[in-house]
Amino acid sequence: MSISRITRHLIEHRWRARRIFTAPVLEHIEQAIKDGEATHSGQVRFVVEGALDGAPLFHNQSARARGLDLFSHLRIWDTAHNNGVLIYLLLADRRVEIIADRGIDARVGEAGWQAICRAMEAEFRKSHFEAGVIKGIQAVSQQLATYFPPQGPRRNELPDAPVVM
Repeated sequence: MSISRITRHLIEHRWRARRIFTAPVLEHIEQAIKDGEATHSGQVRFVVEGALDGAPLFHNQSARARGLDLFSHLRIWDTAHNNGVLIYLLLADRRVEIIADRGIDARVGEAGWQAICRAMEAEFRKSHFEAGVIKGIQAVSQQLATYFPPQGPRRNELPDAPVVM
């Protein structure tokens, strides 16, 4: 456990996520999810967390492990075609993680998801948070459209609204 990581998480905390991801930005992200889901039969969720606190922080939980916890907690794994995808941003660590259910993950693979994450992080380094998230959603949706095109009437299994923690 790094003292600098603990300090970063204690200083940045949740206020930064709320300052960057304002109501209008969250509406744009939600619309991007809706637009993307119109092109495939998958499910996309976006979660941003300003910083870890309590047990996750002091147990040195990585962004990936936190994303896995949220993937489970938000029941993204529980989609009919095993094609749910979580885009998780941990601002204090400046990390994006994509956690995908086995149906889509088997087709895209770790390298495909990492390329999307790194492209998003490049946008974030330029303080283009909204654009970075929307580009990430579009890239994930392109993958889902390739492997899980729309099938019959659209059934929205998970909420489209982003989650700010």
